[in-house]
Formats: sequence, C-alpha cells, structure tokens
Amino acid sequence: MEMIGSIIATIVIFLSVFGFVAYTRYLQYKETIALAEKGLLRQKYARRNGNGKGALRWGIVIGAIGLALIIGLFPISLKENWLLLLIGLLPTFFGVGLVLVYIFTKENGDKPDKAAIEADSMEIPEE
Repeated sequence: MEMIGSIIATIVIFLSVFGFVAYTRYLQYKETIALAEKGLLRQKYARRNGNGKGALRWGIVIGAIGLALIIGLFPISLKENWLLLLIGLLPTFFGVGLVLVYIFTKENGDKPDKAAIEADSMEIPEE
C-alpha cells in the first residue's frame, strides 16, 4: 500500500509542476498575442536572435531531473518493481532529445553575406 501512495504522490507532483509550467507558458502566449495585435513586440523577443539555447537549457534541466529520479528510485525498484525506473527514464530521454535538437539545429556561426541578404530582399520591378 505504501508503494501505491508513493507512486500517486510522485504523479501528483509531476502533474502540478508541469501544469504550472504549461499555465505560465499559456499566459505568456496570450500576452504575446495581445501585444502583437497592437503591433508591439515583447522585449525579450526583440533582443533574441533565435539561437536555440532555450532547447539546450531545458534539455539539461529535464535530463538532470530524470537522472535524479532514476538515482532516487533505483533502491526501491531493485526490491519490488523495476518499472518505477520509467518515471525517471522518460524525462531523461526527453532531455537528451532536446539537447540533440540543439546540437543538430545550431548554426555553424557563419553569418550570411549582407549583400546577399539585400539582393534577396530586393523586388524585381515588373515591366
């Protein structure tokens, strides 16, 4: 019976944490949409160049949480139920996936030529 209680407590904690994160992201989305309707841009988006470091940060954080759960649940899983390790393995591999997304989508640091950008943005007049 203790095992079921600990599993339920773990699930409730995960749902509350991820629910809070999802709700704050939703509020940020609504704020961004309201500003866009007025023709404004949020300050952090105006400065950001979209280098994708958010995926790296979240990948490291979620992967570390998953590893901590694996280490914490390992003694319990040896005695009774090895499926408890899935609670830690899922966020670990999700974090690893985010880190891989950052690695495979990052730019080489080569900035495009300014003349090439200007040439692409020029409109060709119709005759």
